[in-house]
Amino acid sequence: MPLRWFARRRPQIDESLWQSTLTQYPLAGHLSTSELGQLRNLCSEFLHRKTISGARGFEINEQVRITIAFQACLPVLKLGLAGYDDFVEIIVYPSQFRVPRRIVDEDGLVHESVEDLSGEAMDGGPIVLSWPDVQADDTNVTIHEFVHKLDLADGEADGIPALSGPRRRRWRENLHTAYEHFCDALDAIEAAIPPDVDPETEHADPWFGRLPLDPYAAVDPAEFFAVCGEAFFVTPHRLAQAYPAWYRELSEFFGQDPRNR
Repeated sequence: MPLRWFARRRPQIDESLWQSTLTQYPLAGHLSTSELGQLRNLCSEFLHRKTISGARGFEINEQVRITIAFQACLPVLKLGLAGYDDFVEIIVYPSQFRVPRRIVDEDGLVHESVEDLSGEAMDGGPIVLSWPDVQADDTNVTIHEFVHKLDLADGEADGIPALSGPRRRRWRENLHTAYEHFCDALDAIEAAIPPDVDPETEHADPWFGRLPLDPYAAVDPAEFFAVCGEAFFVTPHRLAQAYPAWYRELSEFFGQDPRNR
């Protein structure tokens, strides 16, 4: 009897779970019926290619799988999955997870610390997510970390995806203009916080809330791109109002305009 090769079957996304995901996470309201169908097919392909694993006892069910696939595939609806080719696994924790850090400063001194993270994208490795943060309403850690993967697609975490020629130069210019403006705005906010208010506590939130983005965006251009990629889908009007040229750059890159939802 001749040998037969069978292609691995694409997982079928349950209709009721798909509709409940669209309702719970209204990030795709700007898409047409046809585009939603394309997104669903892309999610099926994503789930075929990727492994989603639970850590620290977290159980992966179909709702978890579809939720992560939906959030991960929305940014690449017009780009395809090639930007995610450098990894296979997504690891999901039941809460934020702790990661040890070791940094050597300019003087050669070693600084060690432990950070509580809601997500992390490893260069050439998996993406790690905290499930409560995946479910958050006002942020989207999944989009944030998967945008990091798009940034890393050309081999460098610099806030510039795999673009070339004039388009790459224009992207770099708009990125750095918006980034520097945001850093200046953050400096002004921090200077305005009264001395009796600890900027590391929630008491400073009324000041930082005046910014169009999370202050974490000021870390470096790579984080700025990831935070902006997240804001592009979660709070598009606020981002477009603050940085219209940069928003147009993102809209051209993603091939979408979430302001239309």
